[in-house]
Amino acid sequence: MASENCTLVTEFILLGLTDHSELKIVLFVLFLVVYAVTLVGNLGMILLIGITPKLHTPMYFFLSCLSFVDACYSSVIAPKMLISILVVTETISFTACIVQHLFFGVLVTTEGFLLSVMAYDRYVAIVNPLLYTVVMSRGKCTLLVTGSFIGGTINSLTHTVTLSKLSFCGPNVVGHFFCDIPSLLILSCSDTSMNQFLLLMFSGVIAIGTLLIVVISYSFIAVAILRIRSASGRQKAFSTCASHLTAVTIFYGTLSFNYMQPSSQYSVEQEKVVSVFYTLVIPMLNPMIYSLRNEEVKEAAKRAIEMKFFLC
Repeated sequence: MASENCTLVTEFILLGLTDHSELKIVLFVLFLVVYAVTLVGNLGMILLIGITPKLHTPMYFFLSCLSFVDACYSSVIAPKMLISILVVTETISFTACIVQHLFFGVLVTTEGFLLSVMAYDRYVAIVNPLLYTVVMSRGKCTLLVTGSFIGGTINSLTHTVTLSKLSFCGPNVVGHFFCDIPSLLILSCSDTSMNQFLLLMFSGVIAIGTLLIVVISYSFIAVAILRIRSASGRQKAFSTCASHLTAVTIFYGTLSFNYMQPSSQYSVEQEKVVSVFYTLVIPMLNPMIYSLRNEEVKEAAKRAIEMKFFLC
C-alpha cells in the first residue's frame, strides 16, 4: 500500500523514443510519413471496399473492419508520440493516460479477435465453399465483429480499472512514448502483483485462444488445398490465405515478444522498438499486404483510379 503522506501523481512525463536531439527531426518526419500512409492506406481500403460491389463479401467486410481498427489504434498513439518527439518535456495527465491505455487496449485486442475471425472465414470458404454464403451470413458476420469489439472492451476495461486503482507517488517519468501498462506498473507504489497476473493471464488466454483458432483453421485449409487436383486451383486457394497468414504472423509475433515474456526480462528500450512496430508499422503494412497480394483488390483499385481520371 502507498504511504498515507505521499503526494499522488496527477500527470506523467513521457520520455518518448529517444533523447538524442540530432535524431528527433529524422524520427518526426519518418513517423509522420508512416502515420500519414497508415491513414491513407486504411481509410482508402475502407472506401475502396465500400464503393466496389464485387468486394461486398464477408472476407472484405472483415478486412474493412480490420482497416478501421488499424486506423483508430494507430491514431490513439501516433499524434501524442509525434508531439513528444518535438517538445523537450511531454506530459500527459493521469486521466488522459488511463483513457489512452483503455482505447489502445480495446483496439489492439479487437484486432487479434478479428484476425482469428478472418481465419475462420477462410476455413469456411475453402473447406465448405457450397455452404459459405449460408454459414457466413450478414447477420453472423456482424455478430462476429461485434463480439470481437466486446471481447476487446472487456479485456481492456479489466486492466484499465485495476490500473486506475493503483497509487502513483512518484517518480512520474514513463520511459516510453505512450501509456503502456508494463511501463506504468513499474512506477506504482502499490502492490502490482494482481495487475501482472491479470495481464499475463488475459494476454495468454486471448493470444493462445485466438492463435489456436488460426492454427486449427489453417490446418483444415491446408488439407483441403492439398486435395485440389489442379495446380491453378491450389494456387488460387492459397493466394486467398497468404495475405492473412502474413498479417497474423507479424501481429502475433511482435505482441507475444512484448507481452508474454517474464517481468524479470522486461526492457524499456526493447519494448519501445517492438511497440513502434505494432502501433505504427503493422497498421501501415496491413493494407499493403492485402492489396499487393490480392488480385481482386488490385483490380478494384485500378478501376477506381481509371474512373477518377474518366470523371476528371
